[in-house]
Amino acid sequence: MNDKRASSTVTIDAAAIMHAARKLEQGGLVAFPTETVYGLGGDAENPAAIAAIYAAKGRPANHPVIVHVSPEADIGYWAASVPVEARRLIASFWPGPLTLILKRAAHIPDAVAGGQDSVGVRCPSHPVAQALLREFRGGKGGIAGPSANKFGHVSPTTAEHVREEFGSDADSLVDYVLDGGQSEVGIESTIVDLSRIETHGPVLLRPGQISADRIAAVLGVPLATPDATAPRASGTLDAHYAPHTPVVQVASAELPALLGKLAGIGQKVALIQREFRSDGVPGVTVIRPMPLTADAYAHDLYAALRDMDHAGADLIVVESLPLSADWQGVNDRLRRAAFDSQGLLARLLQG
Repeated sequence: MNDKRASSTVTIDAAAIMHAARKLEQGGLVAFPTETVYGLGGDAENPAAIAAIYAAKGRPANHPVIVHVSPEADIGYWAASVPVEARRLIASFWPGPLTLILKRAAHIPDAVAGGQDSVGVRCPSHPVAQALLREFRGGKGGIAGPSANKFGHVSPTTAEHVREEFGSDADSLVDYVLDGGQSEVGIESTIVDLSRIETHGPVLLRPGQISADRIAAVLGVPLATPDATAPRASGTLDAHYAPHTPVVQVASAELPALLGKLAGIGQKVALIQREFRSDGVPGVTVIRPMPLTADAYAHDLYAALRDMDHAGADLIVVESLPLSADWQGVNDRLRRAAFDSQGLLARLLQG
């Protein structure tokens, strides 16, 4: 496995790791850091722990969760079969932000797969996550770990975000929050379906930092888009990753006129933007400048959405982003965050 990303300077608190591992082994829930976002962890082979994850998040029981495993894990324990394509992707991208969907081994509880015959598995590169996975059940267990937030809300990239969602350790649905600093990547892993490789080839279910082009270069074939029979996967509902404040995306050239119109009807706007500068435009309550590169933007995205959600604005306006391949993951998250706000601008401006 490729362990280059795991050589972080993050401090490992051995006592905290042991405490978290024991909580998991007892069937408890532990929020833990990964390089993508913080996960809400439970023993992947304990149906009661998985049920507790679903209950804490308010997550539909048919929506599968991803199993996190250590770098030394035997993938064959989790999967009924591991195709050569999976081995190639593991060698190229693990540990890292890539989830593989494989045929589920018969002894793995169907609860972790949302009742499907497939299972999502990944090996995180965050050193705290790896230390926890190596301590939990002697490195032979798997941690089911969807994002540590209420279902459909903005994913957490810091321990404080987790506490905002679930409360303090004393009164929380979460037994322990393991702090590992801010997540490096900032958006969830790329998900590739290999469970139907013989009939459908590799299928991109969710874009992320590892682009479809990079995966295709390893496999030698392009990734297909999901069809009606594709497995359900984490974070693929139309509406997801959303703050409480409505989100809309607007092209840079349209921003000055739009912000003026919104001010004219008394709308308070929180603006997330890259290149456009709106200094002095009435109605903009707060501006969050964002990085120009896709990776840096992804790192800051969820923190920006959370900050803007607390700005007292009526609307979060996000400057639309480039459509190149490296922006696919970020654009996917923003599209889902804004899904429930479709048509909102037209309704507001028409009065």
